[in-house]
Amino acid sequence: MEAKVQLLRDVPLEERPRERMMAHGAEALSHAELLAILLRTGTSRESVMELANNILKECGGLRYLVDASLEQLMNVRGVGPAKALQLKAGIELGRRMAAARFGDRPVIKRPADASDLIMEELRYQTVEHFMCLFLNTKNQVVARETLSVGTLNASLVHPREVFREAIKRGSAAIICAHNHPSGDPTPSPEDIALTRRLREAGELVGIDVLDHLIIGDGKYVSLKERGLL
Repeated sequence: MEAKVQLLRDVPLEERPRERMMAHGAEALSHAELLAILLRTGTSRESVMELANNILKECGGLRYLVDASLEQLMNVRGVGPAKALQLKAGIELGRRMAAARFGDRPVIKRPADASDLIMEELRYQTVEHFMCLFLNTKNQVVARETLSVGTLNASLVHPREVFREAIKRGSAAIICAHNHPSGDPTPSPEDIALTRRLREAGELVGIDVLDHLIIGDGKYVSLKERGLL
């Protein structure tokens, strides 16, 4: 005999995701409950909570939802283009909010400031991305740009590419950063060698290389703090 589907209307009012969020705040909700609010409705066969849990299962958990394609989301029964687009839009808004929360021109006073600015953008990338923060004389970030996208374990960038962009923006200094898709931010010998080449090139053109950050999954290493710059 087929099990009866528990619809959201059958759930006590105080246990429904939207009502729980109103009463206790978003931080009190589970990952599935937050997804259920974005999805709004389930299907004739599954409640919205079951649908949310199925999406998390399909993606391998919240950590990998950010990388899910529209096609992968639509592989879940009950998720059509509209729901898949709602989820992708919510994820993209979260990314943009994380990047913009310091205002238009954040000031970098320590490595953690730079890490906070780029962590959410780089930590989930599945290949290496090499990024530069371009700073003015007050250490305000006037621009940032991804200069290279590499393979699974290597991101190639030449100093001329870095300083061409720095000169174009009239930068007084730069902070370089790239991610390790493994999640481990331990610098490799290649990372250290590249950092020293960048520092030497910066000395020639009069643009300081303040740091090189290696971004892992929720953690980072500053080569300046390690004495490797």
